[in-house]
Amino acid sequence: MAEYVKSATTGRDWEVVIGLEIHAQLATRTKIFSGSPTAYGAPPNSQANLVDLGYPGVLPVLNAEAVRMAIRFGLATGSTVARRSVFARKNYFYPDLPKGYQISQYEKPVVEHGSIDVLLDDGVIKTIGITRAHLEEDAGKSMHEGLGAFSGIDLNRAGTPLLEIVSEPDMRSAKEAVAYLKKIHTLVRYLEICDGNMQEGSFRCDANVSVRPVGQEKLGTRAELKNINSFRFVEKAIHFEVARQIELLESGGKVVQETRLYDSARDETRSMRSKEEANDYRYFPDPDLLPLVISDAEVEAVRASLPELPDEKAARFCRDHGLSVYDAGVLTSSRELAAYYEAVVVAAGGEPKLCANWVMGEIAGLLNRDNLEITAARVDATALVGLLRRIIDNTVSNKLAKEVLLAMWDEGRSADAVIEAKGLKQITDSGALEAVIRQVIEANPEQVAGYRGGKDKLFGFFVGQAMKASGGKANPGQLNDLLKRLLAG
Repeated sequence: MAEYVKSATTGRDWEVVIGLEIHAQLATRTKIFSGSPTAYGAPPNSQANLVDLGYPGVLPVLNAEAVRMAIRFGLATGSTVARRSVFARKNYFYPDLPKGYQISQYEKPVVEHGSIDVLLDDGVIKTIGITRAHLEEDAGKSMHEGLGAFSGIDLNRAGTPLLEIVSEPDMRSAKEAVAYLKKIHTLVRYLEICDGNMQEGSFRCDANVSVRPVGQEKLGTRAELKNINSFRFVEKAIHFEVARQIELLESGGKVVQETRLYDSARDETRSMRSKEEANDYRYFPDPDLLPLVISDAEVEAVRASLPELPDEKAARFCRDHGLSVYDAGVLTSSRELAAYYEAVVVAAGGEPKLCANWVMGEIAGLLNRDNLEITAARVDATALVGLLRRIIDNTVSNKLAKEVLLAMWDEGRSADAVIEAKGLKQITDSGALEAVIRQVIEANPEQVAGYRGGKDKLFGFFVGQAMKASGGKANPGQLNDLLKRLLAG
């Protein structure tokens, strides 16, 4: 079902059209056309050689590993991997571009015509087309903070290899755009071609946004939202831009094709410059680089090295572990999370749904609390299984197990050690439970009379009182059964 935006002023329905350009920094050790290292965080201009600085007489040499990474992405997205592609010079002048041009691919990219499937919030799977993915070099970085009235130029990033992934304008809402962005983020990390670190700028996004009245086939004039580096900001920037364009059009104005910056502090987009067309960049084939020729054997060698991809892994989790499509999607959102879950299932010897619930629920909650990745989890797979076994054998209830896990996480102790030290074993002795329940019944004669008179909702009151009296240690199933029998008189 199509998703439209209704104008708050006129009530008119508008259709949003979005395409994304994603810049994924390839995880090579050296730059795309030079031997300079690509490590993040080095002192300014300490990782730029004469090629990166654009000195006369030096020549670029293509990094073969960057090409293999581009092929990996192409195969993973069902794209055509061009057996012959060409590097071009994209000419523009900016302080952080020492050569006065950027080496990129234009008319003949290495990868084109692919797609990925995205699972939306309503359970619908939508296919988003990938127009192209081309290799290019990154520019340097202009520095403004702490320099007074001056700006500094750091060329460490100049020449860093990028794969620019250009989608078709297939997305119709900010949520769809974020879902697509997250799927590409997951994919490049599975393929180990990009670390996906958005804070360091190794995975960033430009969003092309336009609106048109519902029923109109012609695309509206688009604005490009530049260099957004978080999923949340992509969604917020698109929402603002859509509202801005609708208000502008309904007031009789026109949307100007331009590049806009998203200001997260003010939650607004603002104009940076008019949007250039391809002819403004005066593209022409780079005379210093031969055409990139890829053989069938090279493509097949890369294909043989591909890992199990996210969709394949999710399908296997559904098939082998009986998980829902949603659960499988969450657990395969990163290779590391999927590996953790599988390690838990294997060590547990089964109970895949119980394992999934604890990994997606309590473990994920503690990771979020402490701002940690799954690789830094303070309870490893084996330790978690130690706790799950105590749930399965009724040593602890699900509720008590959460208390145990928290202590395991914060104190580094095993489940059994925590249970013993804190005295958290469930009461499963029928005689002991019956004694607790009789005390509760004797202490609440009015509620007993009400329950026996037909007020069934009072049962929850007795459960709560009995749990309180047992210190939260009563086995819930046994407690309910005994309560029903004793309250029935």
